[in-house]
Amino acid sequence: MDTSILPPSNKGRQYEIRAVGLREFAGLRRDDERLDPFELAHYAKLLVASFEQIEPFLTAETKAHLLGSGSDKWSGGACSQALPDGRKLIILNPTHNSNRQNATLMEEICHVFLGHQPSRLAIENVNKHGKPIARDYREDDEEAAYSVGAAALVPYSALQRLVEEGKTSREIARHYNVSRELVEYRMKVSRLWEDYKVKVVSG
Repeated sequence: MDTSILPPSNKGRQYEIRAVGLREFAGLRRDDERLDPFELAHYAKLLVASFEQIEPFLTAETKAHLLGSGSDKWSGGACSQALPDGRKLIILNPTHNSNRQNATLMEEICHVFLGHQPSRLAIENVNKHGKPIARDYREDDEEAAYSVGAAALVPYSALQRLVEEGKTSREIARHYNVSRELVEYRMKVSRLWEDYKVKVVSG
């Protein structure tokens, strides 16, 4: 593989190689093409159900919490028990915009493609950020799934080029249908942030 399309850190290179493989699997040939996680989901045997489809099974109190005061506490959920046809059920937070839903679904897809075992829901601990986590939560798996997913959505080679061209994080986010925060995360972990600040923020 051409190393010029890979970020400088060892961990970043490993994530990028997997992300490039995912994009190729999705049939994308150019780094400026937008990856649609919803089209990729069925290859990962994921059934993305709308919130409306599960509403009849929720109490009014639960629904009000998930869509109201608790809406910022969850991005999506996956059922660890497979459906009879082998697919895994995924529910995305309907209060989140499409940019955030894309990142959430991409992370779930990467868990499957990376062969991660699902975490159980029993809350017994907190992570280093103070957030509650499941008993068998594996932080390395979560980092890998999010990082590979973000790299698949915003490839390093294109990001490097767009930074050189002086594109803003908002413009790049709009092109790839992701959040500005995800684009800036990619810049920072790919060590493009300083270049971006010089060319765009300061310029």
